Parts: sequence; C-alpha cells; structure tokens
Amino acid sequence: MDLSSIMTTLLSSDSVSGLSEKTGASKSEVTSVLTSALPMLLQGAQSQADDESTAAGFEQALEDHSKDDTSNLLSFIGGVDLDDGAKIIGHLLGGNTSSTTKKVSKSSGASADSTAQIMSA
Repeated sequence: MDLSSIMTTLLSSDSVSGLSEKTGASKSEVTSVLTSALPMLLQGAQSQADDESTAAGFEQALEDHSKDDTSNLLSFIGGVDLDDGAKIIGHLLGGNTSSTTKKVSKSSGASADSTAQIMSA
C-alpha cells in the first residue's frame, strides 16, 4: 500500500466516522488532527525503520499487527486498543510525544486530550 492509499483510507468517511465515535471528537476534529499528525507520525516511522537499534522492534510491531482485519474499518476502529496505540505513538515520536501532541492540538483546533486519543486510535 502506498502513501496516497494510506492517506485516502485514513481520511475516508468510514475511518473519520469510526474515529469520531471511538474518541468522542467531532468529525472535523478527527480530520484536522489526522491531517496535522500524519506527516509527523510517518517521519517517526521512517526514523524507527532507519535506526539499527529500533528497526527490529519496529518490524516486529508491524508484523504483530499485519494480520489485523481492516476490511471493515468501522469494526476495526471500534476494537482499537487506545492504550496500545498510545504506546505505538510513544515509540514513533520518542521523547517528543507531549510536544507533538500539543503542536497537533494547536494546529488542528482540537483539545490535547482529543488529539492524543485520535492519534492513539
């Protein structure tokens, strides 16, 4: 799956609706947070993959989730573990999780709590 497909899927109406329902944020907040956060998260993923000390763990985490059934986005998002998602975000952003969340919150107009939940989902 290429970057364009990922963005299209994440910003689809099913995905946005599911994230809105899961987190209690409005659809416009979800869209705004995703649009603001995705470049930073993708940069974090690239950093994880490029760093010899984190690449194997990152690859294993991807493998652990590779069999997740995403054919029904609403069902998949409904079952998302926000605590696990927060851990993943922590790995992707390293020590910058709090500052990145604040930056995304400010640029998106969503509260810091909503931003953290949307990013975790």
